[in-house]
Amino acid sequence: MNPWYLAAEEAEGGGGLDLLLPPVAELIGGIIAFAIVFFFIWRFAGPAINRMLEARQQAIAGQLAEAEKAKNEAETLLADYRAQLAEAREEANQIIQEARTQAEAMKNEIIAKAEEQAAEIVAKAREEAQAERTRALAEARRDVANLSIDLAERVVGQSLDREAQLGLVEQYIAELESK
Repeated sequence: MNPWYLAAEEAEGGGGLDLLLPPVAELIGGIIAFAIVFFFIWRFAGPAINRMLEARQQAIAGQLAEAEKAKNEAETLLADYRAQLAEAREEANQIIQEARTQAEAMKNEIIAKAEEQAAEIVAKAREEAQAERTRALAEARRDVANLSIDLAERVVGQSLDREAQLGLVEQYIAELESK
């Protein structure tokens, strides 16, 4: 060490402990000042801080209760939503089933009407064919009768009673038809 430094320390009066400890009067004054500040903080600021902490604690508890209530409401709404969704699905399935049933009934009704109309058309066609056949047969009779009479007149050479001859031809054709 430097000899100058050691000499300066001894001249100032002592060791380093004086530098660390304050004088006793300052130490007692600091302790009294600290006790006064501590008393005022404990007496006035402490209850205010406690009230503020309690209010904060109650606010947090209220928020937790509201959050729990909101969670319960959300769960209830979710359950309602799921129930409504299931109900809507069931209703949709019923509507689809009803539509299928109605479509099947309409299909059967249309087929029945078409079959009925087809039967009517066939019956009408048969009636028309029968009427046409009857008309053609009557016309053929008339033509055969006229030809027979004309042929008979030519063979005989004279005029025959046309009405009597037509009656005979009609009677002969009727006999042929009945056989």
